[in-house]
Amino acid sequence: MDRDGFLHGIGLFNHAEFFDAHEVLEDVWRASTGEEKKFLQGLIQVAVAFHHHSTGNKVGARSLLGRSARNLAGYPENFAGIQLASLLQSLAQWRDALDRGSALPSLPRIKMIEEG
Repeated sequence: MDRDGFLHGIGLFNHAEFFDAHEVLEDVWRASTGEEKKFLQGLIQVAVAFHHHSTGNKVGARSLLGRSARNLAGYPENFAGIQLASLLQSLAQWRDALDRGSALPSLPRIKMIEEG
């Protein structure tokens, strides 16, 4: 995996630059193989979901949050250095809030293992 591109995409996501994060991570995805490919697809879907939300497309956001969670769910906690459990928990909170029409939680961050 292109680690520099991967980390750049994560940084963009964490700065709420969701469209740009999706573009960068998609470049990393294209060059990936094996188990990394589906994992990256899940992260790209998360970025696109929040891009949809930022443009008012709540239906698209909910749909992609569900697909992304399914794609990421089978990976171990520290896959690619990401704290996956906290990300999946945040995505579930967002899906729940969107489903209920309740107050939205703060935007998720993709935390790396070394961030603690």
